[in-house]
Amino acid sequence: MRSLDEQVQEIKADVLGIARDLTLLEERLLYPSNTQVAVFVDLAAGETFRLDAVQLQIDGELVAHYIYSFKELEALQNGGVQRVYTGNVATGSHEITVSVNGKLQSGREFSSSRSFSFSKGVEPKLLGLTLAADSGEAGIELGDW
Repeated sequence: MRSLDEQVQEIKADVLGIARDLTLLEERLLYPSNTQVAVFVDLAAGETFRLDAVQLQIDGELVAHYIYSFKELEALQNGGVQRVYTGNVATGSHEITVSVNGKLQSGREFSSSRSFSFSKGVEPKLLGLTLAADSGEAGIELGDW
């Protein structure tokens, strides 16, 4: 006969597995693959500037605004990636505008904004924003992931 602790641990593992499955199912229902777009943020290798906030607009509509905590910034500086937005867009051409606020190593605050065009096909679209500080200014690059 198993101990009560073993039974509790087994039930706990089952509940966590069910929660994971429900989260994946919810994502599939809310963001079907033919309309899904996801935007990820990372910092260029070796970047040490302080990222305070990122704001995203798709086709002129504000879709995400995120303010970073110290721990989140530290994770990004250590090679982490954050999914800042998941949503639905129709197939075709779209424009994404990225605004970044932060502080450079010199202590000077910066605010930068840049627009990019992207094309959404039938498959899910994964976009990656790489942020860097070059020549005392913020650099924003968009790429497919």
